[in-house]
Amino acid sequence: MQHKGLLIVLSGFSGAGKGTLVKKLISTYDHFSLSVSMTTRAPREGEVNGREYFFVSKEEFEDTIQRDGLIEHANYCGNYYGTPRAYVEQEMEKGKDVILEIEIQGALQIKKKFSESLLLFVTPPNSEELERRLVGRGTETKEVIAKRLARATEESKGVEAYDYIVINDDLTKCVEEVHNLVEAARMTPLRQREFLTQIQEELKKYQKVEE
Repeated sequence: MQHKGLLIVLSGFSGAGKGTLVKKLISTYDHFSLSVSMTTRAPREGEVNGREYFFVSKEEFEDTIQRDGLIEHANYCGNYYGTPRAYVEQEMEKGKDVILEIEIQGALQIKKKFSESLLLFVTPPNSEELERRLVGRGTETKEVIAKRLARATEESKGVEAYDYIVINDDLTKCVEEVHNLVEAARMTPLRQREFLTQIQEELKKYQKVEE
């Protein structure tokens, strides 16, 4: 019998290596699937609609909210970001573990709506390494880097809401650790309700014998 996949929320500081980690997870294990978010921001050079994001107008995004077509949404730096409901539910029904790479604000929405979701927070081993990675990108000004580090300070206060912290120091080791955490989380009673119900029903026959 095919089991329903897990909903995995993966967040982390800007510069923690979330994108690289997700790509490696999906290329290494075939049971992971990445959800494509919807946004009102303009596409960046090289980005393709439906691959990096679903790029929509503000009006279309707000209409999708009204139709309950998003499982979470947030406003970040003046633009809407959200997770389309249909794709996530379809993939989970196929048995895929769907990864949502989203901000803390959206992650907490997910946890309230979906108690069985697994929340993982990705961080480098220390703040110096975080700054080094941001500078090493070579794509942002000192002012933007300073803002990202200031935001990380605020984000660090919300990490307690997550199920696990994932330290991304060695990528290969980190990928294996995430996979192991997902497999362990899959077997908790909260996420095995169908199996528990089945075995409880089966065990009732022994209860009758005892009586």
